[in-house]
Formats: sequence, structure tokens, C-alpha cells
Amino acid sequence: MRNRRRIVAALSVLAALHLAILLAGFVAPYDPASQNRDFPFAPPTRIHFVNSHGHVHLLQPFIYEWRVRPDSFNEYEEDRDREYPVRFFRQGPEYKLAGLLRSHIHLFEVEGSAHIFLAGTDAYGRDQFSRILYGGQVSLAAGLLATGISLFFGLIVGCVSGFYGRWIDESAMRLVELFLVLPWLYFLLAVRSFLPLHISPTQTFFLLVAVIGTIGWARPARLIRGVVLSAKTRKYVIASRGFGASDSYILRRHVLPQTYGILLTQSALLVPQYVIAEVTLSFLGLGLSEPAPSWGNLLSNLQQYNVLVSYWWMFAPALALVIVSLGYLQLANAVHELQSG
Repeated sequence: MRNRRRIVAALSVLAALHLAILLAGFVAPYDPASQNRDFPFAPPTRIHFVNSHGHVHLLQPFIYEWRVRPDSFNEYEEDRDREYPVRFFRQGPEYKLAGLLRSHIHLFEVEGSAHIFLAGTDAYGRDQFSRILYGGQVSLAAGLLATGISLFFGLIVGCVSGFYGRWIDESAMRLVELFLVLPWLYFLLAVRSFLPLHISPTQTFFLLVAVIGTIGWARPARLIRGVVLSAKTRKYVIASRGFGASDSYILRRHVLPQTYGILLTQSALLVPQYVIAEVTLSFLGLGLSEPAPSWGNLLSNLQQYNVLVSYWWMFAPALALVIVSLGYLQLANAVHELQSG
């Protein structure tokens, strides 16, 4: 029961985060590439529920516009001359919901000419909250697609190797051992450095997914092979073969279902690993480049010392990355303990 509650909790957090990122156009108040040069490195906007007269507005929060302090550089204070209410479910600029459906409805907006920056802005005045949501679409999609590629190759190699054995097993396992001993991060950097740099963001994304996904198949393949070796010696499998069942039938009906638990656990472990791989490459300038956002190139701003020490809200993409990683790892641990129990 405890493991089931952990699974539900982890799935709830991950589902909420993935849904917000999938519906980034609806949740984000601004376009991720939209610049506002009047607000470079503006801190997160404060949401107020009590006005200057002491009146409480629980259902109608408001903000004050940021203004630069006189005789200062990038130091902001609230302009309390006017309150700007936050309105929900309002019409705004057109976007594509989940990349497919056109819509004008936004979750919230600020009345008047004020700006709301829930996670501050960067050097160009771009809203960090919007860029984190849109950047999450790239980073999470890379992790999920690369995981699918790794598990696909791992399932094929593991099943064929474990089921047929002999020289096929020997050859496959030597290849698996080679991939297991490779330092994947350095290998990833080396492979990516040989690929073209001046390509479109879409091509860069799919190249990243292909490179990341084809590196990590070895461990799932080895685990699946062990399950297949055990499954093919079960009495019902031997009986099925005695009745003349084909190899494809035995694999489909009796062997593959035994691997589903391994696939689920490995997927929960590989997704955060591959998201971090994409973030690392983009952070080092080998992944998606500006203006297309990803968590990696958002964090690359921290390579500048003045940003690192002065603007704490620029660490927000790292917080999103930590939440995703911990959520998937918690899910993997709970699923593993549930299967072991």
C-alpha cells in the first residue's frame, strides 16, 4: 500500500508538470522569444492579495509594475502608484495548443500595460517562466523519445540474444559490454562534436535524440536478456513449444509479457538521465542554440559570473530539472519495490 501511494504521488507531480509544459502556450503569459529591453534581469514579480488600504483580494490578486531605481543599474523596486489586477482565462495572442490546435485563451494576464514575470527575466527582458515551459517541451521530448529508442533496441537485442543463445548471445553480449564500459558523457560529446553545427533547430533536436537514444540501449538489453533466459525455461513455454508453437508466438505470448516490469522501471530511470544529457549538451553549446529555448541553453546564462552571483532566479530551470529527476527516480524506486514485494 505504501509503494502504491508513492507511485500515485510521483505520477501526480509528473503529470501536473508534464501537462503544464505540454500546454505551455496556454499557461505561459508571453511568447518565449518576445523581448522587453526595458526589463533586463527583472526579478520575479510579487503577487499581492492585500492592497495598501488593508483590503484582502483572495480571488482577485494584483501586482505592481517594476521600475528601475533612480541612479542604479538593474535594481528594481515596485511602483505602488497603481495596482494591476491579474485576470484569468483571458483572450491574448494566438498560439498552438500542444503544437496542434490554434487558440487565443491564456490562463492569466495582467490588466493594463504592466508585465508579470513569475520567474524574472533574462538579459534581453524575456520572461523566464514562459521560456522554462517552452524549453521543457524540448528537454522532456528529447528524454522521452531517446528513452523510446533505447528501450526499443534494448528489447530487440535482449530478446533475440536470450531466446536464441549460442553465438548470437555471445556476440550481442560482447557488444553490450563495450557500450557499458564507455564513458557515455565523453562519448556523447565526441559524437556530437563531429556532427554539423550549422543546422536548423529541428534537425539539431532529432540529431540529439538519435545520438542520446542509441548510446543507452546496453543496460536494458542486458536486463531483458536475463528475464528472457529465465522465461524460456518455464514449463508452460516448453509445453507450448512441444505443441508446435512458433518462436514468434512464444515470444509474443509468453516471453515479452515477462519483460514489461523491466521496461517500466528502465523507462523511469532513463528519462531523467537523457533529459540531463540534452541539458548538458545544450549548456555546453552543442545542443539547441538561441533563440529556441531548452533548459540547457537557459542554464548556460549561468556561465557568466555576474549572472551566477547576482540573479538567483536564473537558477529556476535547474529547479524544474531537479523536480523532474526526483519524480522519475521516486517512481522507479516505488515500481521496483512493488515488483520485488
